[in-house]
Amino acid sequence: MRLTIPNILSFIRLLLIPVFVIAFYLPYEWSPFATAFVFWVAGVTDWFDGYLARKLNQTTRFGAFIDPVADKLMVATALVLVVEDYHSLWITIPAVTMIGREIIISALREWMAELGKRSNVAVSWVGKVKTATQMFALFILLWHPTEWAVWIGYVSLYIALVLTYWSMYQYLKAAKDDLLHADHM
Repeated sequence: MRLTIPNILSFIRLLLIPVFVIAFYLPYEWSPFATAFVFWVAGVTDWFDGYLARKLNQTTRFGAFIDPVADKLMVATALVLVVEDYHSLWITIPAVTMIGREIIISALREWMAELGKRSNVAVSWVGKVKTATQMFALFILLWHPTEWAVWIGYVSLYIALVLTYWSMYQYLKAAKDDLLHADHM
């Protein structure tokens, strides 16, 4: 493994997860802002590691593995914390759906890679918009500075939920022929 700047940023994102959780549970008035800020820092490192990997020609196999792992762990942690914070069916359903979608698509990508067809389920623009909307919603819901902001967070979370279903449909449709192909193992 080459230790590159993008890989270091992915490791930082992994190391931020316990800091993120601790900030969430701190019994201080500023804790929601600190939690949202750590989440924002993680999001910025996610953007920078991909940008720098391409710009500095530092793409690695390890980076291609660790970057999405760090992203999915941070987002799943944020979803769990938001569910904990709001104790609401209206937050829990999108959170469970989003975590489930990540598991399904990760498994699909791994399986398609085994078939040599990983590019059939490459990240789409819908997936990128879903991620951006989801990150915004989680940031707002973690911080919850005002009641209006929380409503904006809810709306954004539901827009992300629609995009979650749409992108999952696109990925499954792209893999449909392989998924439904009758083979005898």
